[in-house]
Amino acid sequence: MSGNDADFNDARAKWDERFSRAGRWFGDEPNTFLRREAQRLPSAASVLSVADGEGRNAIHLAERGHRVTAFDLSPVAVEKARRWAAERGVRVDFHICDIDSWTWAPSAFDAVAAIFVQFAAPASRARMFAGMWRTLKPGGLLLIQGYTPKQLEYGTGGPGRLDHLYTSQMLRELLPEAQWLVLREHEETLEEGSGHSGRSALIDAVALKPASGAPD
Repeated sequence: MSGNDADFNDARAKWDERFSRAGRWFGDEPNTFLRREAQRLPSAASVLSVADGEGRNAIHLAERGHRVTAFDLSPVAVEKARRWAAERGVRVDFHICDIDSWTWAPSAFDAVAAIFVQFAAPASRARMFAGMWRTLKPGGLLLIQGYTPKQLEYGTGGPGRLDHLYTSQMLRELLPEAQWLVLREHEETLEEGSGHSGRSALIDAVALKPASGAPD
């Protein structure tokens, strides 16, 4: 077994253990930032939800009439998400996959949601952002919420590693072609299950992929 395989298996085991607990690790409600910013999407948009966990965000988008694809590393999470979507009477195309194995098909989606996707080390993060940008259609939106370095002072969620946290400058460097509709660092109290609970240092970002392929 290679070191990468061991890391992958350790990560999957960690998330499987969390998602095996009663209830939902990040709560029953969709992420507040996503719920607010998804109002920018056109009707019946095609949306990809990255590392979607137990389905709270993908199901919310599907209930609003969008055509949603979602994936997560954890088979436990995806099975729970599939059952929950069936209970709610909505269709989501769920997959078990990690970010390096996902096929980032060019210009496939009107929007991509990446909500607290901060498990990736810098090299993997760069590949993930490149993939998310590639799979967006021209004119599409990338919706991002994550933790900033100040979150280490709060310890109310997130990876607990400085090199996994986001800043405005980092996002600008990762997405040099983006037109930023929203890009702000702020603090807020989150109540998202056991995973995100308490005062938090956040970054909200909505990036538009220019129709021309280049920023104004």
